[in-house]
Amino acid sequence: GGNMWNKFRKYALPYIVGILIPLGVGALSAFLTRDPMKIYDVIEMPPLSPPGIAFPIVWTVLYVLMGISSVTVCLARTTDPAAARLGIFRYCASLVFNFFWSIIFFNLHSPIFAFAVILVLFYLIVMCVISYWRVSVFAAVLQIPYILWTAFAAYLNAAAYFLN
Repeated sequence: GGNMWNKFRKYALPYIVGILIPLGVGALSAFLTRDPMKIYDVIEMPPLSPPGIAFPIVWTVLYVLMGISSVTVCLARTTDPAAARLGIFRYCASLVFNFFWSIIFFNLHSPIFAFAVILVLFYLIVMCVISYWRVSVFAAVLQIPYILWTAFAAYLNAAAYFLN
């Protein structure tokens, strides 16, 4: 039984923890965000705005992908240790901006400040992916949906500012 436990500890456990970290950040941010759907339903939103229910579903998938990418980079870090460290640093920084975006947008009712935050977030994700690419192309490619969704969210954020 020891061999199976060692394999679990070496491979599965890091992925479980790696996925739980962004899910935890997202859950805490959601918990601290006051009635986002209530606000989302009353403010004027631009064309292509998805229904409110899409957000928690998409974010859950993105958080899982973030976790898989970060652990993949950590496990493959010997490929390019400097790029791995920089990528993980950029990832952690992006989690901080990700965490505060919805609080700024929904709790502080500040779409312009939230837009500045999402632009920094977008930059950090792109830079993270560039670092990841040097360590694991797989980890980098898994972050493409996050880049696309964040660009789309930035569009929605800017439009919400201009329409309200």
